[in-house]
Amino acid sequence: MSESATIEFEALVEVARNFGIEHLGVTDASVLDRARSELYRRKEAGLADTLGFTYRNPERSTDPERAYAGAKSVIAAAWPYYSPDTDPEPGVQMHIAKYARTEVYEELRSALRGVQKWIKKAGYKGVVFVDDNSIVDREVAWRAGLGWFGKNANILLPGAGSWFVLGCLVTTAEIKAPKRRIPDGCGTCVRCIEACPTGAIVADGVIDARRCLSWVLQKPGSIDPQFRVALGTRIYGCDDCQDACPPNTRFAVPVQIKVPSREWMPALRVLEMSDEELLKEFDALYIAERDPRWLRRNALVALGNAASSSDSRAHEVLERYASGADEILSEHALWALQRTKRNTA
Repeated sequence: MSESATIEFEALVEVARNFGIEHLGVTDASVLDRARSELYRRKEAGLADTLGFTYRNPERSTDPERAYAGAKSVIAAAWPYYSPDTDPEPGVQMHIAKYARTEVYEELRSALRGVQKWIKKAGYKGVVFVDDNSIVDREVAWRAGLGWFGKNANILLPGAGSWFVLGCLVTTAEIKAPKRRIPDGCGTCVRCIEACPTGAIVADGVIDARRCLSWVLQKPGSIDPQFRVALGTRIYGCDDCQDACPPNTRFAVPVQIKVPSREWMPALRVLEMSDEELLKEFDALYIAERDPRWLRRNALVALGNAASSSDSRAHEVLERYASGADEILSEHALWALQRTKRNTA
């Protein structure tokens, strides 16, 4: 195929479907101006907190040509990951958000690389970005017509909801695709706002990262005491706003899990594992500075929220951490010890 030719959208959709991608759209490679201005505005307002990712360099993360020189088009894809929650085993079990239970990002990355190879055979170049700070994938998905921005800032796909991770393929190919925008489907619904445990949704589509429990759990340092009770027994991620979303409750379809799913993790096990064991257990997830102490910190908060005052093993572990040399872990263990005094079996 010559460089002056274009790739037909219908052919691209068929190829993507062969790799398991059912939700796909295409947009041009022009600068994501809307996202760029919002990144700067929210960063200046403090809403990004210390979160880096696409906030780190808005000029780069909103310019597909910075992501790949000579880019003409950006392919957006959504990959499902919904799995229903199950009941935990006895003891203090820590909950893991749905998107973090399996290797869902790697599945999408592999599928997009399959499409990338097909495009390469057609004479074009490109690069795949999944869970990558090189590009604002939600804005690309919106521009490509995959869905609309929900009030919780997630992209909702018509008739499917938001239980999807997103990825992009930035390419030098010019792809003829229908230009469309999915209209807002939220209307007056505010269930996600009402469901947020900390009031982190401060405006339609705007999240205050300082209050979002998903970021609070990942952020290094001491957890603000005002959020510790709200964290409950979470160890990674929070699904509350998505669980409350009507399209999600109406359209969610469980996916077939290809690898063992990890929904629950015993808090005491987290506190007794070695650094190497913890990092291996959470190998595919973002852990700030690859430091397992943040997982232990979360586990101490979980024990404080859920361990009963008569749980001798939990108290033994908490007392050991409270008297330890790590000041942050000691602080959270002391808080947990005080908290458990209120918990009755």
